[in-house]
Amino acid sequence: MQVDPRAPELTAQDFVTMAHATRMCVLLHDAATKDILWANPAACEMLEWSVAELRPLKANDMSSSAQQYDRVIGRAWLQEAVDRGASRIEWHYRAKSGRVIPTDAVAVRVELERGPAVLVQFRDIEREQEVERQLRLTTSWVDALAHHTSTVALMLDAAGTIRFATNTALPLIGATAGEPLGPLTDHARLRLRGRVSTWDEVLSRADPVTSVQLEVDRPDQERVWLEGSLERLQESDGLLMILHDVSERVHGQVRREREMHRENYLARYTAMGDMAMAIAHELGQPLAAAANFLAGSRATAPADSRVGYGIDNAVRQIERAATIVSSVRAFVGHLEHVQQVADLNDILEECLYFVGLRAGPAGVEVRVDRSPEPVLVRCERVLTGQVVLNLCFNAIDEMAVCDPQRRQLTVTTRIDGDAGVLTVDDLGRGLRHDPFERTFTDKEHGSGIGLALSYRIITRQHGAIWGESRDEGGSRFGFSLPLAS
Repeated sequence: MQVDPRAPELTAQDFVTMAHATRMCVLLHDAATKDILWANPAACEMLEWSVAELRPLKANDMSSSAQQYDRVIGRAWLQEAVDRGASRIEWHYRAKSGRVIPTDAVAVRVELERGPAVLVQFRDIEREQEVERQLRLTTSWVDALAHHTSTVALMLDAAGTIRFATNTALPLIGATAGEPLGPLTDHARLRLRGRVSTWDEVLSRADPVTSVQLEVDRPDQERVWLEGSLERLQESDGLLMILHDVSERVHGQVRREREMHRENYLARYTAMGDMAMAIAHELGQPLAAAANFLAGSRATAPADSRVGYGIDNAVRQIERAATIVSSVRAFVGHLEHVQQVADLNDILEECLYFVGLRAGPAGVEVRVDRSPEPVLVRCERVLTGQVVLNLCFNAIDEMAVCDPQRRQLTVTTRIDGDAGVLTVDDLGRGLRHDPFERTFTDKEHGSGIGLALSYRIITRQHGAIWGESRDEGGSRFGFSLPLAS
């Protein structure tokens, strides 16, 4: 007998054979009474009952005793299939041995020759649920690793784009959670063995692992240094970067270098003091002799001649040099508080002659804004004048390489609270760094120690000295000394 015109080569017995052979468990229920009519071998094997033993059983005999698998619920599920044609549920059957088996069950209404019935197909999903549980557990571990660990980790693709970052990595590289991270080089500079590198170079060295450093600039904060490894993952095209924050170590090295630099400076300063004492001791006699020779020459030169003018200026320079030498000997040789009182206006006036000699050939206009009242400070007069000269000479040298229209020097004195202040403003290129961070400057000409000496002279007199860029261009250097009062 042919049972399906679409498959004329199959007989009714063939379909029975297939129903017995399938590993999908099958139960056939009467649509009205819900009694079991038949079970295939797979269902009998799982439930550990024969067909004859299954037929008289009810839902409570072959289902879990949990409340959600009550007989009423089971009958309602089967009735839904009768009414709607199909219904699906997770149902926990109980085998003859008492083992509870979670299954994914589908009930379908079928029309038999004897009338409607419900065909229930189900399969054991216990292993699937265990796998799912392990997957959820693994996912929670991965989530904990990604978001609650102190490890700094980044996942990148071959182009260097960050695909994932742990929560601890985000603030260190200056990224924001929930926003596209973009290329790694947008957040940090890559370094290999202490030098700046490119992503392509770092990628080529990851075979499969290479060490790497990241340097991250943060506004108004110290630079962040990260160090670790970049590993090429074998199972994918991705790369894993594991990093550690070594900022404190790097900053500590910088501090130690500064301290060493400072110690070297102190040693040089001590040597300079010894040299200054020796020079001051030896220069006194030659300067006095030069002054005597010039005085003799002046006596024979016409009063209004160019020779006489030159001799007079030479004598003035020698007298200034002798005064400086004497002041250096006193200043270097004694550490007690300075008792001399001087007016900053007078000190400036004495320096303007020498400032003019330097400014004229450089085409620099010198402007002076004196305090209308005396600015009496406690200081060593001659050496404080040397500080004024040094600041003015530096400004003139700076503007000598600038536009002639901007070659203007302004020197100001004033009283500010309990201090007397002198400032030197120029219209040069401004400051690229703190000039007092470096002990010896990098000027093209000269010894480059003028600012270092000026700093020592002012601070030893209980004053302060500074340099800063001006908003309108150029720079301002200045110092303050305690008022004599």
